[in-house]
Amino acid sequence: MRVVIAEDSVLLRQGLSLLLAEEGIEVVAAVADAEELLRATGAHRPDVCIVDVRLPPTFTSEGLRAALVIRARWPDIGILVLSQYVEQRYASELVNAAAGGVGYLLKDRVGDVEQFIGALRNIADGGIVLDPDVVAQLLARPRQAGLLAALTRRERDVLAAMAAGRSNGGIAADLVIGYAAVEKHITNIFAKLNLSVDGGDHRRVLAVLRYLETS
Repeated sequence: MRVVIAEDSVLLRQGLSLLLAEEGIEVVAAVADAEELLRATGAHRPDVCIVDVRLPPTFTSEGLRAALVIRARWPDIGILVLSQYVEQRYASELVNAAAGGVGYLLKDRVGDVEQFIGALRNIADGGIVLDPDVVAQLLARPRQAGLLAALTRRERDVLAAMAAGRSNGGIAADLVIGYAAVEKHITNIFAKLNLSVDGGDHRRVLAVLRYLETS
């Protein structure tokens, strides 16, 4: 896997580079601002870009805007956004602008190496990975009636876990239910969200996208 990192903090940028190198992941560029990110992405065409939301010069949403440009120009490149805080609007905007291959994690999660590397590989494979705190805040927001109204509470719990990138086995462990029960809930979710059985594994991504579109 080939990665570009965009992070203004020198310590975090270097730390991420060393961490990924130790895991056998090639960091083709590590830059400090959005303009450098776009140049490096165009030059190297990485598998995934790791992007801080707030980059110079204003430290507001430069990273996110650059990420959206990348998805428009090179839709096959995955995007993993790192943020110090849960920023609901940014999370929704990024996920709703993509058809998979995106993630939003809090920087504190980088301390869990196995989880972080797993999330990165999931995104490179076209999955969606959202920090549990991001999912929780999106769930807490008022939502429109419609598709979500048809889901039971347990189905919403399962869908939230799917949005966090959990496998069926992980969902079963988190919710303390059987594996078969998880499969049944997911089948019901797909049916209620009108997702065709021909969609294969991509239905998981579509289900999360449909869910977050109501945020």
